[in-house]
Amino acid sequence: MPFPDFIARYYNSSSTSSTSTKPLYFPSGDHESSQPHRQAKPVCCFSVVPIPGRKKKNDIMSEGDSVGESIHGKPSTIGSFFTRVGQIYQSWLDKSTPFSIGRWGVTLSLTAIYMIRVYILQGWYIVTYALGIYHLNLFIAFLSPKVDPSMLDEDEGPALPTKQNEEFRPFIRRLPEFKFWHSATKGIVIAMICTFFEAFNVPVFWPILVMYFIMLFCITMKRQIKHMVKYRYLPFTHGKRTYREET
Repeated sequence: MPFPDFIARYYNSSSTSSTSTKPLYFPSGDHESSQPHRQAKPVCCFSVVPIPGRKKKNDIMSEGDSVGESIHGKPSTIGSFFTRVGQIYQSWLDKSTPFSIGRWGVTLSLTAIYMIRVYILQGWYIVTYALGIYHLNLFIAFLSPKVDPSMLDEDEGPALPTKQNEEFRPFIRRLPEFKFWHSATKGIVIAMICTFFEAFNVPVFWPILVMYFIMLFCITMKRQIKHMVKYRYLPFTHGKRTYREET
């Protein structure tokens, strides 16, 4: 039975695509010629035609990256607003640094306004007590040295001057004056805001809070004074000694 020609072509094409490179030989009598069948090289009749309006993958990825950068890199309007407000607030703080008397005058005025408001409203005593404890902690940090002498050995670290003829060393506070003022003022403002909310008006017997605050203040100051006497320092920076020129 003769071997069909189209089957031979299909068999040759499948055999050439595999790893074997041997040509197909037909048995004698099954084909007109016993010569090996030569198959023409397949010609690809397809070509890549760009579709109008369609972008390449690399272009899409690059555009996506740029869109992502514009979304994530550019700050939002709310973030820009708060950043600008913070910059303006910091600039005003920097300008007010040398005016210590004016700053503390404003703080004392806010304290008087707050006390008058609490007295008129007859409430928010627990908020006032918390504000007093907070100011007491700030005041103790203001009076304490930055490096506690009790935590150092005799030969470690700079010691405070104990004699009059020793080298001048200014007192370095644990809490600087500007930070003390800033924190105290913020505490008064927050306490003032709390008086506008009834949830913070916890009913308490206010004379007990006053007595407890006085006892706590006396105990804390007694401990601080003992610490100052023991290590012989004063929480005040005195001017460096100057000498007159002899004429």
